[in-house]
Amino acid sequence: MRRLKKLLLSMTVLLGIGLSALAIVISYDAACPTPSSAAASAPLTISAYRYGCYGSPAVLTLANVAKPAPSDSQVLVKVHAVSVNPLDWHYLRGKPYVMRLSSGIGAPSNTAIGADFSGTVEAVGSRVTRFKVGDRVFGIQTGAFAEYVVVSELGTMAIMPDSVSFEQASAVGVAAITALQAVRDHGHVAAGQRVLINGASGGVGTFAVQIAKSYSAHVTGVASTRNLAMITGLGADSVIDYTKDDFTKGAQRFDVIIDMVSNHPVRTLARMLTPTGRTVIVGGTSDNRWLGPGAQSLRAILLSPFLSNTFVTMLASDNAKDLKVLGALMQSGKLTTAIDRRYPFSELPAAVEYLEKGRARGKVVVTVVP
Repeated sequence: MRRLKKLLLSMTVLLGIGLSALAIVISYDAACPTPSSAAASAPLTISAYRYGCYGSPAVLTLANVAKPAPSDSQVLVKVHAVSVNPLDWHYLRGKPYVMRLSSGIGAPSNTAIGADFSGTVEAVGSRVTRFKVGDRVFGIQTGAFAEYVVVSELGTMAIMPDSVSFEQASAVGVAAITALQAVRDHGHVAAGQRVLINGASGGVGTFAVQIAKSYSAHVTGVASTRNLAMITGLGADSVIDYTKDDFTKGAQRFDVIIDMVSNHPVRTLARMLTPTGRTVIVGGTSDNRWLGPGAQSLRAILLSPFLSNTFVTMLASDNAKDLKVLGALMQSGKLTTAIDRRYPFSELPAAVEYLEKGRARGKVVVTVVP
């Protein structure tokens, strides 16, 4: 018995040392490298944002890089506008630290940044059939914070609706796909259901309100005082001002709760559901430096076996098929982009900084081509 106790103690100590060492390694921030202009000697160069180290938006640099050339199955897009997502500043900061296991230890392994874009097709590969030169397109591609981006023909890109501007289309990508999958695939929202959107004034929230309404649901949006009119204008049937009222203390029960904020305990959310209700945890504002918004998802996973309601955690999966669905909703007038602020391309770091403060109403857009 004593030997077993000693063995268990030794294993515990070793595990503790191992976890501590891992924590030190993944939280390490390497020094920022000196900006290089080596690509300036290339025959054709473009401007693109790069980040060679983790840190604030101040580490973003506008660099000269070689103009990308499409392969046989790729499309070259001249970028007109991009939008900023929380995903961008999470990568920029390298937080939560767990993301560094894929993004790079100490410093980013891929210095390109950005996701959402809209623009016009400038060139296509010899095997490309879905797109042609001159097409107005929108989509998601790593490294979108640039004057040009190369996208696979089978990548996350679609033709823009005629009725939509480049600014509006650039803001759709990550946020609207996340909202669509939260409402349709995970929330299983149906006509007549009562749906609560917690965090209705954010990028994902503004789209989720409209998409839930497109399914003929009764939508309640939770937002601050200054955003209530905007949420109502997007179609919400009712609104709750979280600065005055706590929806978890009300008598109303909901068939679906889509939670973008994660500011209430999982058990509390469970009490706000109908017997067959479900909660979709999309993200959160957690300052947990190790797991970030994932901390709430982990709690939901651990508690789900002990709750009668359904809790779903999700990570959106970008794809061209869902972009086409969103394009059709925009064309029909059922989906619009709520744009809070617009920035010129030279001030993109300021756009990221503003979004990181967490007070953006809808989307923040950056114009690349004036």
